[in-house]
Amino acid sequence: MSIYLDNNATTPLRPEVWDAMAAVEFGGAEARNPSSTHKSGQAAKKVMRAARERVADALGADPDEIIFTGGGSEAINLALKGSVWASGLSAPHIVTTAIEHHAVLNTVAWLETQGCSATVVPADLRCRVDPQAIADAITRDTLIVSVMLANNEVGTIQPVREIGAICRERGVLLHVDAVQGVGKLPVDVDDLNCDLLSCTAHKIGGPKGVGALYVRKGITLVPVIHGGGQESGIRSGTQNVAGIAGFAEAVELAEQEREETWARWRDCRQVLFGLQDEMNAVRVNSDPEICLPNCLSITFLYCDAMALTTNLSMRGIYVSTGSACSSGDLEPSHVLKAMGLSDVACHCTVRFSLGWSTTRDQVDTAVGAVKELVEMLREVTMPEELGKCGADCPCFVKA
Repeated sequence: MSIYLDNNATTPLRPEVWDAMAAVEFGGAEARNPSSTHKSGQAAKKVMRAARERVADALGADPDEIIFTGGGSEAINLALKGSVWASGLSAPHIVTTAIEHHAVLNTVAWLETQGCSATVVPADLRCRVDPQAIADAITRDTLIVSVMLANNEVGTIQPVREIGAICRERGVLLHVDAVQGVGKLPVDVDDLNCDLLSCTAHKIGGPKGVGALYVRKGITLVPVIHGGGQESGIRSGTQNVAGIAGFAEAVELAEQEREETWARWRDCRQVLFGLQDEMNAVRVNSDPEICLPNCLSITFLYCDAMALTTNLSMRGIYVSTGSACSSGDLEPSHVLKAMGLSDVACHCTVRFSLGWSTTRDQVDTAVGAVKELVEMLREVTMPEELGKCGADCPCFVKA
């Protein structure tokens, strides 16, 4: 029996979600093209309407402010490129942060090749961005600020509400990457003061290949994908009706179960957090006071993270060395480096992320295996004498 603790990368499909998708895909007329005018097409359109309402309810939005996409990365691209192209400005300025997902950072970098300018705001040792730093970065040419709701590697929840208030005051658009937040945190677009918000299904037990972009009424976007004019003309392409129905089911289940899920996650996280006290030269990089309850980033100094994750995998325990999108990259995590961790610490860091199916017994088993394997791997990699290495030790954090 495997133990899957890499849920910030993706989650197993929930059985209830599969049932909801199967009812659409194999249920007859509902599986047809929602753009068709005949009876089966209209049945599919009804399924789409209901799903749009359920996703909108979870975000505190109106249904006609929800645009379904092929995933979180597409939603982010649509938000950033679409707003830049719609602005008509010759050289719009973008503000983002150093700890964003590559879907944001690489899109901003590409837009810089098209005439945009950008400012990348740093984060502190807790992976938190200072709202004042965002305010200081905004200029009279700034069109949009893009900041994540919660970090995918260490789980830090960002002060989006405060950043949104600054953007409103300065007349600047705010895009929130809520891929790791929706379904895990209470999300209300009005409370966050955002104009655009991207999310996806597969982080909360939904299907891959389905996402959504919230677009506040009055905001104009130029489409990234042109075609038949689906999704209010903003995102063309025949909609994945079954996948969208599964997305709606996953969001609704996550909202209904949040209190029980949080309690279970916090119990499990305390067990993982105990590794810092029970072992030498271990540092937890996630601050539990400002972190998603399902995520913990831990550095095991003098223990190569790739070796540790590989050995855990051989025992059927699956964790990550960082963001799954860059796990094959030998470069240190850009998030951990932005926090100030040393290159050595970055290469010794593992992310544990819990999901809807994670149990306390699974975490207990994983922790036991981690202790055993770290001790074994350190026999060939650690110095003769292994010190305590406090949280501010140069081995962990750059001076």
